[in-house]
Order: sequence, then structure tokens, then C-alpha cells
Amino acid sequence: MPQRAASEPITISDERIAELDALARATDRSRDDIIDQAIAQYLEANNWQMKRIEAGIDAAREGRVRDADRVFARIADKHGWAR
Repeated sequence: MPQRAASEPITISDERIAELDALARATDRSRDDIIDQAIAQYLEANNWQMKRIEAGIDAAREGRVRDADRVFARIADKHGWAR
């Protein structure tokens, strides 16, 4: 288990606490473990999104862009959607 570097008080609704406790009981884990995992997953997803956004901005600045109508048409064709 990783060492704790800091403790941060937070406010969580009673409803969320009940959900966390139910999940903790069902998975035989602590509330802290559930919250730590949720925060880690949230940060991982958002870091991935930020990297993708930054890469898209860089591509646009370099002129590497595609016509939106062509992109949407290819997506529609791929999924069999009518446009």
C-alpha cells in the first residue's frame, strides 16, 4: 500500500457516504481504499483527456486538421448512420 503523504478533509454527502460504505462492505475494502481508487481513476482519465486535447491543439496550430464534414461522414459510414 502506498505511503500517505497528506490528509485532506473533504465534504461528502450522506447519500454518497452510504453508497461508499455499501460498496466497501460488498468488496471487503475500506472506504478510504474506494475513495483513493476513484480519485486515481478520475485523475488518470482527465490526464489522458488533457494530453489528447493538447495534441489536438498542437495539430491545429501546425495546420494538421481535417474538414469536419468529411470526418462526420466517415464516422456515419463506419457505423451505418444516415446523414
